[in-house]
Amino acid sequence: MTTSDPSTAETIEPAALFEKRGHVGVITLNRPKAMNAVNSALSVAAGGALAQAQEDPEVRVVVITGAGRGFCAGADLKELARGNRIDDREHPERGFAGLAQHFVGKPTIAAVNGYAMGGGTEIMLACDLAVIDETASLGLPEVKRGLFAAAGGVLRLQRQIPQKVALEVILTGEPMSAARAHELGLVNRVAPQGTALEVAVELAELIAANAPLAVQQSKRVVHESSSAGSDWGPEVWAINKDALKIVFSSRDAKEGPTAFAEKRAPVWEGR
Repeated sequence: MTTSDPSTAETIEPAALFEKRGHVGVITLNRPKAMNAVNSALSVAAGGALAQAQEDPEVRVVVITGAGRGFCAGADLKELARGNRIDDREHPERGFAGLAQHFVGKPTIAAVNGYAMGGGTEIMLACDLAVIDETASLGLPEVKRGLFAAAGGVLRLQRQIPQKVALEVILTGEPMSAARAHELGLVNRVAPQGTALEVAVELAELIAANAPLAVQQSKRVVHESSSAGSDWGPEVWAINKDALKIVFSSRDAKEGPTAFAEKRAPVWEGR
C-alpha cells in the first residue's frame, strides 16, 4: 500500500513490503534507489513484516528479497553521517534491519537478487536458507572502512563455512562470487540472472507443502541443538524429546499416515 500527501502530490512507498503467495510470505526490502540500504523506516517495516508473517497461520515459509537490482547495500551511511538512528526504536531486540536478531519459528529464505555486501550478507546469514542470483556477490567489507561486521557477520559466517575461509572473508573484506558461495555451502541454490525470487519461492513452496508443525519443530531442534555438544549427550536428546512430544501428538501426525494409506494428498492443519 502507498500513501500520498495531497499538498505535495508525492507518493511515499513503504520501506518494506509484505505479500502472501499461497502459504509463502514474501518480504521485499523496498528502497531501490538506495540499493535497499537500511534506515530506521526499513528496520521498522521489515521487522514488522516478519512479525506479521510469524503470526499469520496461513504463512508457512518466509522469503526475504530486495526491490530493484540490489538485495541490500547494508547500513544507510548517509543516515549515520547525519547522526540518525537506523534501528527500530520500539524493537531494538530485532537487530539490524529488524531481521538480524529477529528469530521466528517458520523457515526463512533469502532471495539474494543482487548486491548484498556488508549488511546484505548479514541478512542472508540470518536466514535458514539462501538462493542467490548468479551475478550477485557476497562479502563483509567493513574492515576496509575501519569497522567490523557487527550485525551478525563475524558471529555467523564462521558457523556456516570453514573457519579459515570465514576468516579470509572477514579479514580481507574481499567479495565472494555466487559460485564460490554455493561451493562452500553458504547458499543452497544459484539462480539464473533475474530469477532469484522465483527460485526462492519454488523452494519455499516445497517446504510449505509439508506439515507446518513438523517443519517448525525440525527447525527448532536444529537451532537449539547446534551448540549443545555431542549428539550422544542428554542435552540434545532432551531437545529432541520435546519436539517429538509436540509433533507426534498432533493431528497432522495422524493425517500424514492416513492420507498415505488412502492415496491422497494430506490436508495439514498445523496442529
